[in-house]
Amino acid sequence: MTQRRKQRTASHSGSPFLTTDQAAEYLHMSPKTLEKYRVVGGGPVYRKHGRKVLYRLADLDAWSEARAARSTSETSSKGWV
Repeated sequence: MTQRRKQRTASHSGSPFLTTDQAAEYLHMSPKTLEKYRVVGGGPVYRKHGRKVLYRLADLDAWSEARAARSTSETSSKGWV
């Protein structure tokens, strides 16, 4: 993700935290997928601030980096779906 896109996404509220919808847009995935990951595990680290679920940009980047692969055989050996 480019630095400019990170700044644009985070600057919506001036916070390093993103809502589920913002995090899903940042990762190019459905908010429902992030909700499912919160229940079954395997998703990025999140925080609960009261009732609000928030994701930190650095955690989203770390989760994405951990899922980097050079071939499809790497993804199956790491247990990714």
